[in-house]
Amino acid sequence: MKRFLMIAALLSVATAATAARLTPDEQLAKAIEGRVAGEPVKCIHLRDIRSTRVIDKTAIVYDTLGPTIYVNRPKAGAAFLRDDAILVTDTHSSELCNIDIVKLMDPGSRMLSGSVGLGDFVPYTKPKTDRRD
Repeated sequence: MKRFLMIAALLSVATAATAARLTPDEQLAKAIEGRVAGEPVKCIHLRDIRSTRVIDKTAIVYDTLGPTIYVNRPKAGAAFLRDDAILVTDTHSSELCNIDIVKLMDPGSRMLSGSVGLGDFVPYTKPKTDRRD
C-alpha cells in the first residue's frame, strides 16, 4: 500500500509538471509579452548579444544589451531546435546574419545534433510610455 501511494504521488507530480509546461508558441508569446514588433533586420551585432534562448522547434530569442530582443525563426532546420541545445555560432564578421548557419550541440554527449539556417531577426521593444506628471 505504501508503495502504491508513493507511485501515485510521483505520477501526479509528473502529470502536474507536464500540464504546467508551456507550448513553444506560449513560450514565445511570453518572451515577447508587452513588446511591439519592429521591421525585420538581416543582421545583429554580436557585441550586443547578452544571452540566447532556444524555443523548441520554433525560434531563437536573442536578448541584447539594450531594450530590444530579437526573435529569429530559422529558414531551415527549426525541427532541430531544442530548449537544452547549445548553440555553436561560427561567423566571420562582427555580425550574426540571416545567411549564417548555427550548429546545435547536445549538452549530454557534446556531439552536434543538427543545424539551422537563420532567418531575418525581428526586433521587439517595449513601447515608450507617455508620462505626464
